[in-house]
Amino acid sequence: MTSTVRTLAHPSGTLDLTVDDQGQGRTYLLLHGGGGPQTVAPFARLLAEQRHARVITPVHPGFGGTHRPDWLTDVTTLAESYALLLDELGLTEVTVVGNSIGGWIAAELALAGSDRISAVVLVNAAGIHVPGHPIADTFSLTPAELSKLAFHDPAAFAVDPATLPEAARAVMAANRSALEVYSGPHVMADPGLRGRLAAVAAPALVVWGASDQVVDADYGRAYAAAFPDSEFRLLPDTGHMPQIETPGQLLSVVADFAEARR
Repeated sequence: MTSTVRTLAHPSGTLDLTVDDQGQGRTYLLLHGGGGPQTVAPFARLLAEQRHARVITPVHPGFGGTHRPDWLTDVTTLAESYALLLDELGLTEVTVVGNSIGGWIAAELALAGSDRISAVVLVNAAGIHVPGHPIADTFSLTPAELSKLAFHDPAAFAVDPATLPEAARAVMAANRSALEVYSGPHVMADPGLRGRLAAVAAPALVVWGASDQVVDADYGRAYAAAFPDSEFRLLPDTGHMPQIETPGQLLSVVADFAEARR
């Protein structure tokens, strides 16, 4: 795996993006959720090693100890930046995969209409408003409370921040602050996004952990229904982060979908 810093010229200013690049083959852009880049790193390796794939994993600015410029405050602008990254790298036939807020970014990136994107995969994504199916207010929860909502088996995957080194706790706090900025005034949603998704040309796969209590499965079904060309897949015995809890299930679903669109 090679980690580099790419400097992009966004209309709002210069942006330094930390990007991991590994493997060879079909190209995936993998977008992490609010837990930070470490929540997708093992899955990126698995995808690269087992499915003959090149996996590009950027760190959202402000996460993982990286700098977020003052002008970068919303998901739409972040998605624009990732469209510039695809241009900078000269990538084509890219499958964009995003978990949680990463799925929201993937949806906005699909709306950008780049012909470099062949498909999008949203994994337990946030970003839309679905009446009767609110997104849990994770900012008001303790880590233990959040784990109970996020995992099918919290005891196996929950992390107690008190057991972590001070530096790791500082990164977690910075991640949380960045997530609050990107989540916007409507708490992890853009009320207009659901209607705008009718304009997406790329095929979409919406994957959901059946045990997710952060955003429930019916929210996911509504997400899938908003795309003109979409599939919905429910994964048993998994919660909000299938890439951590049941990576084998997610790998098969994601890679099979992407490879079917050669």
